[in-house]
Amino acid sequence: MGESIYFYEPDKGHGLPHDPFNAMVAPRPIGWISSMDSGGHLNLAPYSFFNAFNYRPPIVGFASVGYKDSVRNIEDTGEFGWNLATRPLAEAMNATCATVAPEVDEFALAGLTPVASRVISVPRVAEAPVSFECRVSQVLQLQGADGQKADTWMVFGEVVGVHIRTELLKEGIYDTAAAEPILRAGGPADYFGIDRRQRFQMHRPK
Repeated sequence: MGESIYFYEPDKGHGLPHDPFNAMVAPRPIGWISSMDSGGHLNLAPYSFFNAFNYRPPIVGFASVGYKDSVRNIEDTGEFGWNLATRPLAEAMNATCATVAPEVDEFALAGLTPVASRVISVPRVAEAPVSFECRVSQVLQLQGADGQKADTWMVFGEVVGVHIRTELLKEGIYDTAAAEPILRAGGPADYFGIDRRQRFQMHRPK
C-alpha cells in the first residue's frame, strides 16, 4: 500500500522525542483519587491510568507508577473515592499532582472542599459533579511477560456509592458532555475536553 510505518520494540527504546505509548492509548479518563490514611490525613491525587472494568459489581481501577501515598492509604483503610475531573476543575486537579509530604492535604492545597461520603469514611471532592465511593477488591503489583515485577500497583475497587449532580441527568439519562470531563492525552501536558459536537450514535447489531 506504500504506507510508511514507524516500528520499535519498547524494551530497546522508542527513539522519539517523547514516549508515544500513552499518547496512542488516549485520551484516557482521569482517576482523581481521594484517600485517607489510618491517622485521618487526607490525600487527593490524579492518575492517568484509570478506567471502569465491570458492571456487576461495578468495578473501577487505577494504576500507580510507584508505591505512592494513595496506594498505601488504600491498603491501610480498604477504601477510596473517585472524583470526576472537569474543565472548570482542571487547574485544581493539576495542583493535586504536586509532589508533597504524606501529611500535606491536597484538598487544601488545591482550594477544594472535602465532603463526607455516605458509605465509606473517605471524603469526596464537593466541587466534582460526579463521585464514586469505592471499597478495595484487589491490589496487584504488575509484572512483565518475563515475570519480573514492575514498580507499578493496580488498585481495583467496587463502587458502593455514586453521587451525580442532578443537572447532569436529562430525562434520567446521564449527559456526558454536560459534565465537561477532561481526558489525558499524549505529550508532556496534553489534555482533551468533550462536547456535543463529538457525539455520534451507533447501536449494536442484533
